[in-house]
Amino acid sequence: TGGEVLKRNDVESLTLRITEPIVDELNMEIVDIEYIKEGPHMYLRIYIDKDGGVNLDDCQKVSEKVSEILDEKDPIPDNYFLEVSSPGIDRPLKNDKDLKRSIGKDVEISLYKAVDGKKKLTGQLLNYDDENIYIKNEDSIESTIERNVISKINLAVNF
Repeated sequence: TGGEVLKRNDVESLTLRITEPIVDELNMEIVDIEYIKEGPHMYLRIYIDKDGGVNLDDCQKVSEKVSEILDEKDPIPDNYFLEVSSPGIDRPLKNDKDLKRSIGKDVEISLYKAVDGKKKLTGQLLNYDDENIYIKNEDSIESTIERNVISKINLAVNF
C-alpha cells in the first residue's frame, strides 16, 4: 500500500518488534518508544534501561545497531531523527514489569478525573494487580487507585 501514512502507534509498535531482540541481546530493555513531530522534524525516540542504569556508551551501541536494522528494513517512510536515551529519573511506569521493579519506590500518579479533590497523588508503591494500584502516602495512609482512572504513573523525584 504505497503512500499510506503510518500512524504513530503503528510506527512505535513496529519499531519495538524490530528493535527489541537487538536491545535484549545487549542485556538492556526498551522502556518506551515515541514517534513524535517537533517543529518540522520527526523524531523516533527509543528509551532504554538496564540494571544499574544506562550510560552514553550503551545509548551509542543501541543507536548504531538499531540504526543498521532500521536502514535495512526501512519500515518508516518519513525522514526522521533517531534518538536513543535513558528514560530519566522521573520515567513513566508503562506496564506491569515497570511496576514490579518499582515496588517500594515513591511514585506520582496523575488521574483523568479528581478523586477526593485531587488529580495527582504521591506515595510509596505497595503493590498492583490487574484492576488497582496500591500506594501509601507520607502519613502511612494506604490508598487503592483504580487503574482505569490513572492517566500516568511516574517515579517520583525526591530532592
